[in-house]
Amino acid sequence: MLASKNPPGLPNAAAPAAFDPSSTRQQGADAYTFAAEPRALQQRKKYRDPNEDQKGPHVNIMYDRRIHRGNTYASPALPLPDPVEIQKQQEMKRRIKAKKRAEARRRVRTPDPVEGRKHIDVQTDLYLEELSDKVPEAIAATQTDAFLNRAPSPLYIPQKSGVDIATQIYDGELFDFDFEVTPILEVLVGKTLEQALMEVHEEEELTVLRNHQLKFEQMRNAELTEVQRLEDAERRRTEEKERRLAEQLRILKEKQEAAEKVAARAFAQSYLNTLVPSVFESLATNGYFFDVIEKEVETSILPWLTSEVEKNMDRHALARKLVDGALAFMNVSGVAAAY
Repeated sequence: MLASKNPPGLPNAAAPAAFDPSSTRQQGADAYTFAAEPRALQQRKKYRDPNEDQKGPHVNIMYDRRIHRGNTYASPALPLPDPVEIQKQQEMKRRIKAKKRAEARRRVRTPDPVEGRKHIDVQTDLYLEELSDKVPEAIAATQTDAFLNRAPSPLYIPQKSGVDIATQIYDGELFDFDFEVTPILEVLVGKTLEQALMEVHEEEELTVLRNHQLKFEQMRNAELTEVQRLEDAERRRTEEKERRLAEQLRILKEKQEAAEKVAARAFAQSYLNTLVPSVFESLATNGYFFDVIEKEVETSILPWLTSEVEKNMDRHALARKLVDGALAFMNVSGVAAAY
């Protein structure tokens, strides 16, 4: 590292110039400069050797204890503190506080001031600074000539502080730029050409891959179209087959239903031919079919007639008994009168 700083009184110091806000050389020769000695770039391998042992610590974040593992939405579950450890920490804090109080008691304190005096704060730093609550003020007046342009602002030069050190560097003491920059340019140009060739080869490879992919997609699209056509034809054949099978099943079902209907009708007719007479005969036998007049005579007239005949017979029997009694009484009365 080379540094140069000239004091204001040296002969090689640059004269103050007008202040230019856009200039990068405001301080002139008094400005601090830094220059590093140029060096050739290190030859770095394009690929890493897997057999070469890795130097330095691992950079995998999975082995870093500062990386939090687990759910990032929830607060990390902290382990429960050990009561024994907490008690040790509290005991340590009490010992430290007791030690500080003992040191404060052992420390020699400043004695009290004598009468008529008092303690004040005194600066003990290496560089003293005047302390004042009053802001320094100054009054200055000037009179300019009429119709004169404003003078350029002087170059700001900070106040000198410390010890000035100067270093004189002559021509040829540092390095030959043309000679030193040649290997750097060779490396840069070589790397640039190598990278450019690699990019060209990569672009050509990508072009070949893209063309191959395009051909493959065309073949695949043609195969997909043929497969779709075959699937549609097979689907149509399957639908036609299913439709014809359904129609044939429907026809067979209709024929079976018609045959069943004909058989049922014939059976019903043959059964009903003997059923109706037998039913009427059974109903007539069981008394469900009868003559209304005969039924009325049997249910109404005959019972009434029987009851009336029974009543007449009872009256006749009673009259006969009365006549028999009267005759018997008369016979008994005539016999008694005769005697």
